Amino acid sequence: MAKKHTLGIDIGGSGIKGAPVDVHKGEFAADRRRVDTPEESTPDAVAALVEQMVDDFADEIGADTPIGLTVPAVVHHGVVRTAANIDPSWIGTDADDLFSQRLGRTVHVVNDADAAGVAEVHFGAGRGNTGVVLLTTLGTGIGSALFLGGELVPNTELGHLEIDGHDAETRAATSAREREDLSWEAWAERLQRYYSHVEDLLWPDLIIVGGGVSKKAEKFLPLLHTRAPIVPAQLKNDAGIIGAAWHTQHLG
Repeated sequence: MAKKHTLGIDIGGSGIKGAPVDVHKGEFAADRRRVDTPEESTPDAVAALVEQMVDDFADEIGADTPIGLTVPAVVHHGVVRTAANIDPSWIGTDADDLFSQRLGRTVHVVNDADAAGVAEVHFGAGRGNTGVVLLTTLGTGIGSALFLGGELVPNTELGHLEIDGHDAETRAATSAREREDLSWEAWAERLQRYYSHVEDLLWPDLIIVGGGVSKKAEKFLPLLHTRAPIVPAQLKNDAGIIGAAWHTQHLG
């Protein structure tokens, strides 16, 4: 009988991506699939697409294997508490229960940056680091994931720190660079202010920078001066899926 794997699904503002994951290797066990996030991305509308994706991967995943899901929101004990880039109706939704009932199996829902961080700490740029590791995802906003000794401190939301009177992500996220047509140098000045502030609060041993812009890390990371090493994420857009699968296996 073929080995069954764990399904990770990454629910984003524009797309829902999923793949079976070999949680021992941190690799996809089959090709990733993607569908557009519905325009009205309510919990029920998203759950219907997730249900179809699970059916599509039925041959690759175990019948009773838990499934891991990410959402771009604070997830506190399975309940969604914020709604970034998804419908506000998610707030207060017991997402663990909703998806477990719809799919007829255990489902664990986790913040998307936390899932990416889990993947990087166990299989990517943070592997083997037993100190304080901070992952930030630069995109529409700034997501964050914080680890001590490889253990996740969930829902840190460090992109919403107030710096110089502004919500940090409104000035330093990738979307701010694009919206204001900032040069790499001008954007790096804002990133420097952000990372210096975070370092003064947390004193991390390693900073990992993820998000789509990490593929162009050579354009801005060398312009930053931090006490801790600051490096690009290694797993790129696969991190959320891999982290969701690993997380649910180690909870369920």
